[in-house]
Amino acid sequence: MRKPGSVKSLEDFGRVRLSENFFMRDFLYSEIANFYGLSNIPDDPDLAIRVGRELCANVLEPLQTRFGKVSVRSAYRSPAVNRLGNEKGHSCAINEKNYAGHIWDIPDAAGGIGATATIVVNSFVGYYERTRNWPAMAWWVHDHLAYSEMEFFPKLAAFNVKWHSQPIRRIYSFVPPKGWLTKPGMANHSGDHSSLYAAWLNEAPAGR
Repeated sequence: MRKPGSVKSLEDFGRVRLSENFFMRDFLYSEIANFYGLSNIPDDPDLAIRVGRELCANVLEPLQTRFGKVSVRSAYRSPAVNRLGNEKGHSCAINEKNYAGHIWDIPDAAGGIGATATIVVNSFVGYYERTRNWPAMAWWVHDHLAYSEMEFFPKLAAFNVKWHSQPIRRIYSFVPPKGWLTKPGMANHSGDHSSLYAAWLNEAPAGR
């Protein structure tokens, strides 16, 4: 597929179905692009579709099936959008660190491909606001899904979740306790963590 060059071709691109519940259009909105008047369209639509389907199949659909609605807060960023977000201090890493991350359509330096989305699991918000127990979600994903990296944020228990062809499986948080929750080499990385999210599952919805 060529990079969309008209409203019609962009509409067609947005209609590409990545999974049962997600379309490409769900991942293209950007406050940075909207505010500064930038285009947020992949140069390599085929790669963006490929990694987007992996992200949906391996992470987003299983989350939505288990816990209900998943809201996408931020996802694909074009290199120009991400670069400006970094320069303006809008919590965007430099482009090279976001290849195969928020920049879906460019492989990283090691040749890996991937996709990141910032999401909110709607049913988790009330539990998090009452308990601040963000690790419950982190450990559930770690134990059940084929993710590569996660980063947790204070508002709405939103978190970045990445699918990657060469998964690392590490979790960082900007919510207390800040820092690494787990990563390869840490004693808590392997094993069963179900006791750490049992309280959440006792009140979690059954999904759709």
